[in-house]
Amino acid sequence: MPPASGTRVGSATETLGRNRQVTVYQLGLADYEATWARQEELLAATLALKVRNRQAAEEGRPAEPTPNYLLLCQHPHVYTLGKSGKPEHLLLDEAGLQQHGATFHRINRGGDITYHGPGQLVGYPILDLDNFFTDIHRYLRLLEEAVIRTLAEYGLTAGRIAGLTGVWLDFEEGAPNPRKICAMGVKCSRWVTMHGFALNVTTDLSYFGYIVPCGITDKAVTSLAQELGHAVSLSEVEQRLVPHLAALFEAEFTVA
Repeated sequence: MPPASGTRVGSATETLGRNRQVTVYQLGLADYEATWARQEELLAATLALKVRNRQAAEEGRPAEPTPNYLLLCQHPHVYTLGKSGKPEHLLLDEAGLQQHGATFHRINRGGDITYHGPGQLVGYPILDLDNFFTDIHRYLRLLEEAVIRTLAEYGLTAGRIAGLTGVWLDFEEGAPNPRKICAMGVKCSRWVTMHGFALNVTTDLSYFGYIVPCGITDKAVTSLAQELGHAVSLSEVEQRLVPHLAALFEAEFTVA
């Protein structure tokens, strides 16, 4: 089971005035548009606070710590296309989407097209990287590393493929069957992040057959359940993932 409400995972919460606390919201099966709107609201509030803090600094007043959040959820069947994506990578028309009970959204993250659905653990960190480090590449690598360490707890050796964001199995150069198990796509505004990662746990992988996943034509997609040969609880995966995020970001994660 996930940590009980109020449970904290991590170490020091404040370093040199930076807020290292992260509030975790476990949303369950959540509508994609509603979750996107919630991210936008949290992002806007944090950006507004950063503006007020700059004004306070100019006036010699103390700043208010900016918050950090992590939304964890699953979505009903949905395809999302990032800013650099190609619409033709969605292989279904409107009738096909309806037939498969799926929706489609163009969104403001980086990356191409991907799929979200039940059985997939989706994480949306809304972090002020000024609280941690101002390096978006390091941020992505730490998200990947948290997933890699989580998969290692299930006996799976995962890693990265040069030039391709996300987490892969059979990732070594020359491996015969590289398979993506976790996709990533983020947006960052004034060092505040949104969007995030999608880890296939018990995902119905047939839905990836209706897109060119992340614009990649020559590699497969997999799930934790497919690799292990049995179902895995999403709540168990959450419970294992959050401590790795806490350790890597040197943060304290508290379930709301």
